[in-house]
Amino acid sequence: MQAAAAARLAPKDAAFFLHTKDNPMSSNPTTVTPTPPTNSGSLISSERVTGTNVYNRDREKLGSVEALMIDKMSGQVRFAVMSFGGFLGMGEKYHQLPWNGLSYDLDNKGYVVNLTRDALNAAPMFTRDEIDSFDYGSNSDEIDSYYGKIDGFRNRAN
Repeated sequence: MQAAAAARLAPKDAAFFLHTKDNPMSSNPTTVTPTPPTNSGSLISSERVTGTNVYNRDREKLGSVEALMIDKMSGQVRFAVMSFGGFLGMGEKYHQLPWNGLSYDLDNKGYVVNLTRDALNAAPMFTRDEIDSFDYGSNSDEIDSYYGKIDGFRNRAN
């Protein structure tokens, strides 16, 4: 039963080792190859969100989700860090999109935001180093004030 539950929660095409309470850290754990769930529901692992494409309402690909930024106190996702541009990791830039502005599109199997390419180019953007050292506690106002003016981001609860 434990192996079946773990298999349903694992990313597609993943294999991992399961240590059971009867065999907690043995050198010979049970190998589990997960099967896709029959009912996807509304929850998703953050690992499966990473790499998901982000589109605008015209179905133009804007980038892909690089990471999720989670508020340590509330446990709520605040931002999806979207990567765009660059080639082979060089020159790539990042936007922190407020999570409440993303909607999942089942047909495209990606997220949709109400942003034109021009609006995205005018939005706050950052390098990898800036993202890694960004202080959300004191600097998120720049992001919130920009996106707060755009339909689909404003007037939505965090």
